[in-house]
Amino acid sequence: MGGCVSTSSRSTSGSMGRREEVSPTCCDIGFCGQKRTKRTFSDHVIALHHLPSVPNRVFTNGKSRSSCIFTQQGRKGINQDAMIVWEDFMPEDVTFCGVFDGHGPHGHLVARKVRDALPLKLLSSMDSCQSRQNGSGQTCFKGSLKAADLEKDVSAEERLISLWREAFMKSYKAMDKELRSHPNLDCFCSGSTAVTIVKQGSNLFMGYIGDSRAVMGSKDNNDSMVAIQLTVDLKPDLPREAERIKRCKGRVFALQDEPEVCRVWLPFDDAPGLAMARAFGDFCLKEYGVISMPEFSHRLLTEKDQFIVLASDGVWDVLSNEEVVEIVSSAPSRSSAARMLVDSAAREWKLKYPTSKMDDCAVVCFFLDGKMDSESDYEEQGFSSATIQSYHSGNAGESDDSCHRSEPSLQRNFTVRPSEECEGFGNGRPHPEEFEGNEDTVAGEDQNWFGLEGVTRVNSLIQLPRFSEERPNP
Repeated sequence: MGGCVSTSSRSTSGSMGRREEVSPTCCDIGFCGQKRTKRTFSDHVIALHHLPSVPNRVFTNGKSRSSCIFTQQGRKGINQDAMIVWEDFMPEDVTFCGVFDGHGPHGHLVARKVRDALPLKLLSSMDSCQSRQNGSGQTCFKGSLKAADLEKDVSAEERLISLWREAFMKSYKAMDKELRSHPNLDCFCSGSTAVTIVKQGSNLFMGYIGDSRAVMGSKDNNDSMVAIQLTVDLKPDLPREAERIKRCKGRVFALQDEPEVCRVWLPFDDAPGLAMARAFGDFCLKEYGVISMPEFSHRLLTEKDQFIVLASDGVWDVLSNEEVVEIVSSAPSRSSAARMLVDSAAREWKLKYPTSKMDDCAVVCFFLDGKMDSESDYEEQGFSSATIQSYHSGNAGESDDSCHRSEPSLQRNFTVRPSEECEGFGNGRPHPEEFEGNEDTVAGEDQNWFGLEGVTRVNSLIQLPRFSEERPNP
């Protein structure tokens, strides 16, 4: 498992328009200044308005050359999970994958916005970092470093890691800044997790916040499949996270009826009870220790590494890492692996928590050898190329236009019973999400948010604060 490095980032923002994802600056997005056909960031600005038609970018149920993805709505309302695989993300064998789990009244909109905007911000940040590095006279490099090259110049890999670390930090910071200033998307009590990976040759770079998770299936020396957890669930009961939150006057404790789940609370109100320590959005808690700075890690892939599974907590809540790897590796076809995993999670929800509302599930199965099944095998699983654009709200207007629709009133009263504060590592359960309806109808009518009603398992939020964005005077 690659070592995790958490790094503070300096101010990165620059001026980004609210509707533009990257600055329309003509520059090459590849490595080493190679002469290729003219692909510029201006091309990506144009593509932003037609993201669903970008080649090799899959964001709804279907498959790509090297992956399959699947999501299923739970029983709490509208599906708040989002996912993406973007092959040919950059030249030199670069693929981007991500899963985003929204929460709160506007969580589904936040997750979609992050899904669409964050990869473009990462591209922009990477180009900015690389341009500055090249301008300082440092040697540039290709993404896939051979062993011989590393022996000659170990610092080449270190510079590559440093480059991606800075790009991840800048892009996550810019993403949260855009959400805060978005004119049509209220993220005060809504937010999203993110688990994102970039595979560049044999290098794997990971940036993540919240409790969505990445696990890799790899073969050991006996050629047996083993599960390797690549990310850490960033929950409030982790000592470092809890210390930061308390230092910022936020509170961390669990409720009496769910003592294993630590949550983040305002200093002056038993709300909102966020079940994670880092997230996009959730600006009601950003001054009290919840941050959007990602944890970053790097891993050098080997031939023993077979596939990577990214999934929202609706999967990890009921299936272990080992069970997930076993299900994916034993799928009858690679293109059916993501769907089989979601189906297995759905069955486990019914068996383990029959009185709870099943959480949304989203899965990305990324096969590291770049191979998938034949098209005929794919069709047998009930998919076709058309499904990539047909499942729930797979259309160009999903990201920004959907932000214009109205939301229901959220004035409800709840009883909260705090218990002992959490100390040390805990068994905090991931969070279900909260929305009603389906993504096909949400654009045309208001949705009733009932994620905090009835018998549920672990919600991301317990209740909304009793104030708007105005905080009480000290």
